[in-house]
Amino acid sequence: MSNHILLLNCGSSSMKYQLFDPETQSPLAVGIIERIGQDIGKLKHEVDGQEFVEEQPFPDHTASFAAVVAAFGKYGPSLDGVRAVGHRTVHGGSAFQESTLITDEVIAKLVELQALAPLHNPPGIAGIEAAMALLPDVPHVAIFDTAFFATLPAEAYTYAIDKEVAKKYELRRYGFHGTSHSYVSKKAAEVLGRPVEDLKTIVCHLGNGASISAVDGGQAVETSMGLTPLQGLVMGTRSGDIDPGVFKFLSDKGYSIDEIDSLLNKQSGMGGMCGYTDMRDVETQIEAGNADARLAMDVYIHRLISYIGAYIAVLGGIDAVVFTAGIGENASLVRSEASKRLRHLGLVIDEEKNAVRSKEPRVISTPDSPVTILVVPTNEELAMAQDTLRIIGA
Repeated sequence: MSNHILLLNCGSSSMKYQLFDPETQSPLAVGIIERIGQDIGKLKHEVDGQEFVEEQPFPDHTASFAAVVAAFGKYGPSLDGVRAVGHRTVHGGSAFQESTLITDEVIAKLVELQALAPLHNPPGIAGIEAAMALLPDVPHVAIFDTAFFATLPAEAYTYAIDKEVAKKYELRRYGFHGTSHSYVSKKAAEVLGRPVEDLKTIVCHLGNGASISAVDGGQAVETSMGLTPLQGLVMGTRSGDIDPGVFKFLSDKGYSIDEIDSLLNKQSGMGGMCGYTDMRDVETQIEAGNADARLAMDVYIHRLISYIGAYIAVLGGIDAVVFTAGIGENASLVRSEASKRLRHLGLVIDEEKNAVRSKEPRVISTPDSPVTILVVPTNEELAMAQDTLRIIGA
């Protein structure tokens, strides 16, 4: 049997998938189904450089996964040698502190946790149930976004609210993007040729969703996202940190709780401030003299360096700052402006190295920089595949 792993990442109206080969560290096929539950949906399946597209209704996740299996049957490669299925699962609460073999009991617990991630966990559960029904003879593994942050100390994950309310509703900081933070912190240690156990590292996962973590000796000790993915850095459409009093203030102005939640999650961040969520567009607008874009970038950088500075204090020193994800890997302006404003803390960037575009992990600080600055492309799929094999004992 091969070690090929089928990876699933289900959203409320989408299903992303990859057939991944951990040995070559690359996908054999990738695809996505979009507009699940709408009148017409779209399936895109890519294999061997070819893209196959089908448009038809996909009424639910069960029908969608059946279409995924059919696409592999029609376009290849075969799913006959699949060793296991790995499911990206956003929220494990305090119940799941590492990737877990999925059983009926695990699914029941995930259902209990739906209130912690009402937008993410229900479609994830639907995808798990659909996949287990059609591929019942292979193990299924849940890989939790929150698992890497199970090591947070109580002082970091505890909210300063009534302890009985916090206990009753499991209100605490959980963190997200854990698979990426775990992979990148270990990969950075490889690039530096040092044991991860010896390093104090800050990982900046900057994409449309953004989070930052402090990693001490391979263990997460702080992170920016909290009970939900709304807390922390400025993001594409999410506000990140904001005075909780905004809810009462806007409620008094006639906004419903759902409207406020939508405002902060979908109409804020870079998009809310300047109308652009793609950092390339923001940079173009800055060059054109757009004052809103310039302010949005300043707010973005200010929040980012504030967190980096705080995490250096939490760690008691720093060896490396690592940029990853779409913006972190590609937006040289963000890396440059953040590093320049942290030069007094030991981050000395090499602008020529920073300007080079590459898909390879690399150091972008000067040789004499007290803190090493790196760009490490994230590979959550590889991390998920490796974790899936570990859990099934392969």
